Amino acid sequence: PSPSMGFSFATSDAQSAIFKPHSPTSPSPRCGLSAVCPSDRFAVHIRSGAANIVGPKICFDGKTIMSHVLNNVGPGLNVVVADGEDGVVVKHGYLDMQDGKDILDYLKSIKPGLIVLVASFGDVTKKMTPEMREIFVGMGSTLIRSVKQRDSWVFAGRAGTEIKSLFEKKTNIYEGWPEIVEVGGCFPRSPDGSVF
Repeated sequence: PSPSMGFSFATSDAQSAIFKPHSPTSPSPRCGLSAVCPSDRFAVHIRSGAANIVGPKICFDGKTIMSHVLNNVGPGLNVVVADGEDGVVVKHGYLDMQDGKDILDYLKSIKPGLIVLVASFGDVTKKMTPEMREIFVGMGSTLIRSVKQRDSWVFAGRAGTEIKSLFEKKTNIYEGWPEIVEVGGCFPRSPDGSVF
């Protein structure tokens, strides 16, 4: 009898671990990220609105907290505030930057240590005061001072830290309504997280 034609592969333990199928018990990435965040980080994905048509979306710790589909977004700054230790969402809503009423009080009420996620929707500068901008600087924003009319802006920071956040972007295209801008990644639970 002739020997059968076949192939055999020798694999090391490390290689065989790579090729194993995904186990249903192993964690999967959250908030649309490509990798699983370590236990000392929260999965975060923030997307701005586009013009005044496509609403923003904020996903935190694997849950979509605000989106057009959930019908809980609005014009201005869409904000999610969460506890930095256990990930519990303390409050969320949108600050209508057209009237500016009570916005400063709302921002000042965010306690130090809380995580703040922000997505713009439409023009956010009409009632944006220098004092409001400085509150965001105190949360780690480096771009808020330069946000202009019709800019799209997304941001994740921590109240009272003043440590530069890497979770921030803005865009504006030739004075017109900008495209969607987004950030995502693994946000540290503790204020001294090395991602900053």
